[in-house]
Amino acid sequence: MREKQGPHDSRISQLRAKIVAKRVASQIKGQRDNGVPHLTQEPVAPGETFTYEFDAIDAGTFWYHPHQRSFEQVGRGLAGPLIIDESNPPRVDRDVTWLLDDWRLTQDAAIADDFGAAMDMSHAGRLGNTVTINGRVPDVFVVRQGERIRLRLINAANARIFALDFGDLSARIIALDGQPITPHAAPDGVVVLGPAMRADIMLDCPADPGTIVQIIDRAYRDNEFNLLDVVFDDTPLRATPPDWEIALPANPLIEPDLNAARRHEILFTGGMMGAMVERQMGLSQSGSMMGGVVGGGMWFVNGVAAEGHMLDPFLTLERDASHVLQMTNATAFDHPIHLHGHSFRVISRDGVPTEFREWQDTELIAPREQLEIALVADNPGDWMFHCHILEHQAAGMMGVIRVA
Repeated sequence: MREKQGPHDSRISQLRAKIVAKRVASQIKGQRDNGVPHLTQEPVAPGETFTYEFDAIDAGTFWYHPHQRSFEQVGRGLAGPLIIDESNPPRVDRDVTWLLDDWRLTQDAAIADDFGAAMDMSHAGRLGNTVTINGRVPDVFVVRQGERIRLRLINAANARIFALDFGDLSARIIALDGQPITPHAAPDGVVVLGPAMRADIMLDCPADPGTIVQIIDRAYRDNEFNLLDVVFDDTPLRATPPDWEIALPANPLIEPDLNAARRHEILFTGGMMGAMVERQMGLSQSGSMMGGVVGGGMWFVNGVAAEGHMLDPFLTLERDASHVLQMTNATAFDHPIHLHGHSFRVISRDGVPTEFREWQDTELIAPREQLEIALVADNPGDWMFHCHILEHQAAGMMGVIRVA
């Protein structure tokens, strides 16, 4: 049974979207995104309703949020988990979801009304000063010796990156962005989640009753903090964690053919110190704020800063064909790049093949890094492609990819 979560804080979403799973072939494939205003649907006006119908094909951990002025609506808490259960899920003692978020609060605990600030737009995005789990400031998480927990992590923050160190707990990653992955310990001992990214963790609790383990967020240098304390109850569940199978069944995604794949290059530029990074990387100023660009924003995709949602596609992918997107981050900031409508294989970083070739729909690209992803363009239509630091998206780091 999934652990029942407490009611969200009043500032957390009261979204009243009705979601219906329906076996209709013409509906949206799986739970791959739509909802972009004017691109895939009209905005839902105040007092009106809209029913989303889709085939729940891909099991996993997903979430929902608006794309209408998302840097403010999501920043005010309009978001929530969307969990699709496997037909035969792995056995666990508890299934727990943590919606991670941060908030920029004033001294009287109100949400600061400075959305869209130029400093946030041109730098690292709107970082808050208060972190919550499921809408509440966390304190302790009680477990029992020998317990096994499936912990579903969702980063719903506008801009904050989380890098969670689970200490002496056994934390193995079993899924990323809802898609199963070969179970493995977190690289360097931390689970890294950029905005919109998700991870399913199989958490084993081997310590003695009364033990306290801190979960530390190590994402930002010189600003590490204790997210919460994991406290072992006085009554053990069992002497040691169980040896049940933890691997998840695969979802029905089509494997891209790298030998036959069409290749496409995407360059991200702009932002504060962007021109300096471009010069260091030996690039022209074609995508910087210094000239030769299109649009009045601060961030650019192939030299264009997006304005609004009604955009001409900057890239068209042949339907049902394999494609490789080579993405270069020529900026001074991390960018969690998200593609609507599809999951993709992460195949290399700076030319080095990835160990697990993970399926994702959002992936962090570090400054000066080059990332290659591969996919089969099997979902026709116009799909939003953007940085999920929502201030970067609003300031131009967004485009449309057409599948036709």
